[in-house]
Amino acid sequence: MSTEPGLNTRVIHHGESFASQTGTVMPPIFPSSTFAHGNTEGFDYTRSGNPNFRILDRVLASLEEAAHATVFASGVSAITAVVSQLQQGDLVLCEENLYGCTVRLFEQVFAKFGLRTQWVDFTKPDAVELIERSNPAMVWLESPTNPLLKVIDLKAVCSVAREHKVPVVVDNTFATALVQRPLQLGATLSLTSTTKYINGHSDALGGVVCTNDPEWQQKMVFSQKALGLQPSPFDCWLITRGIKTLPLRLKQQMANAAALADLLALHPSVNWVRYPHRHDHPQHTVAKQQMAGGGAIVTVSFNTTQEQTYALCKRLRWFTMAESLGGIESLICHPATMTHAAVAENVKRKLGIDDGLVRLSVGCEDLADLQADLQQALEPHP
Repeated sequence: MSTEPGLNTRVIHHGESFASQTGTVMPPIFPSSTFAHGNTEGFDYTRSGNPNFRILDRVLASLEEAAHATVFASGVSAITAVVSQLQQGDLVLCEENLYGCTVRLFEQVFAKFGLRTQWVDFTKPDAVELIERSNPAMVWLESPTNPLLKVIDLKAVCSVAREHKVPVVVDNTFATALVQRPLQLGATLSLTSTTKYINGHSDALGGVVCTNDPEWQQKMVFSQKALGLQPSPFDCWLITRGIKTLPLRLKQQMANAAALADLLALHPSVNWVRYPHRHDHPQHTVAKQQMAGGGAIVTVSFNTTQEQTYALCKRLRWFTMAESLGGIESLICHPATMTHAAVAENVKRKLGIDDGLVRLSVGCEDLADLQADLQQALEPHP
């Protein structure tokens, strides 16, 4: 009989709380910026470590089944930590559909320091040949992608990259480790914006990079300290609290999302619906193989202008039109003018991020309420 605790148990019982003298059940917040020299835990200055960081590091590593985890101030901070380890002139092969802020970082920030980026459709079978031909310093993936929900065959890409000693980063924010384990599929680094599902309450910012590679772990610790990318102790405390209910929340969110995807797919005003575990998803077979569930994001294409799409979004009661995702509350987003506003117009057109595209982050509300809300918003309006 296995003595390894289950996932629900591990996210609740996170281990060390650094408060053994009091017997506190929940970890306290350690807002101190500095620590007395020679303390038994080895803390010195919060930019390079804090008890709340370490508590969250450990529970996230356990969730990911990774050897190491390093927490950061945001998902963008985690991206910056990784890319800061590259050199001038290095080439990064990026999936062509990434989070808009990731695109902005590569195109408008990292490019100024001589980093080269090539955008690739990694759903194409011949995409892996570029890894062999172009000798990149890194491969950068999302799966499912934001906002088009493309699903990349991570095992296939990582297998080729490993042969050529090319590290692979997978942004796993949309799936989380409950749905998909990038490290087990061969990735070098699994990156997540803990702002989203991990925290789940839209009240804290954070990011994490998980790895089994001790050298990359040291690089992440260095980036956190040297670049000042550390989170706040309070945000780490909030995220540690939030993660305790992640399995319960995500189960409800995924069930709601699957049902809403089916509802929307039948509506005459909808061009198409993307949900990874629906049979009509272009990478449905891969999604069923590498994802334990379909996630809680639904992307929908309407044949509408920006004005009409905005009006539809504003008619909704339970879906707030807002950035971000993964909270207990349902949100709707217009990627072309919100999350991907920084992406060049010609690129958005090429990818299909147009004025009629919306992204639903499905929450934990009662399904019947969400269904009724969508149906009333989709009724013909003058």
